[in-house]
Amino acid sequence: MKASMKTFHSDLSNIEFPVSERVSGKTVRQSILALIQKDNPQFTADKFLSIGELNNYREQYIESFLKKQIGSLSDLDQTVIDSLKDKTTITDKLDGEDFKAMTTGQRIADNVASFGGSWTFIISFAVFLFCWICVNIYWLGNRGFDPYPFILLNLILSSLAAIQAPVIMMSQNRQEEKDRERGKKDYMINLKSELEIRMLHEKIDHLIINEQQEVLEIHKVQIEMMNDILKRLEK
Repeated sequence: MKASMKTFHSDLSNIEFPVSERVSGKTVRQSILALIQKDNPQFTADKFLSIGELNNYREQYIESFLKKQIGSLSDLDQTVIDSLKDKTTITDKLDGEDFKAMTTGQRIADNVASFGGSWTFIISFAVFLFCWICVNIYWLGNRGFDPYPFILLNLILSSLAAIQAPVIMMSQNRQEEKDRERGKKDYMINLKSELEIRMLHEKIDHLIINEQQEVLEIHKVQIEMMNDILKRLEK
């Protein structure tokens, strides 16, 4: 029959947890211990809590730290905090925030801006102008539908410029919106990276302190054993 798993009751919530999750209050960073004692005044350094409860207070500490630094949490900051609490990657939350499907007008604006800023448009338009001028001057003897000084051609060019400019501006505005969204995403990813590094430092410090205490306990046991051996030798 398999031996029952050893457990302990958290002094924080009185909930039963496996012994492997037990954390001594002595190993908790003082700033986080103060936050725990703010909610639970009876909790002291010589008591125990679970690693899950400790992580919950670590997240609260990070949230309060951000509020002190920034003043108030924005939607972006709250998204990062939720990602930390849910143990999910920030990209999982960003995938649902992609741009909506483009409308017909937006697609036309992008296509016009793309074509209008290409060498294909420049060369094609230069060929069109050259053909227009040659047809009216040489083929029709400057007595055709648009003789020199090409008033109809000037009207077409002016109309084209008047229409093309705002369409290209629409496309540029959409590109600026995309850049702003990318900037927000980069900000959230960088913020989460910074907070994860802070939590990692906290956990490493906790492990170091815990390891030091274990080493001290081993030294104490070794000293007791040596004292017992010396007493036996004296007898």
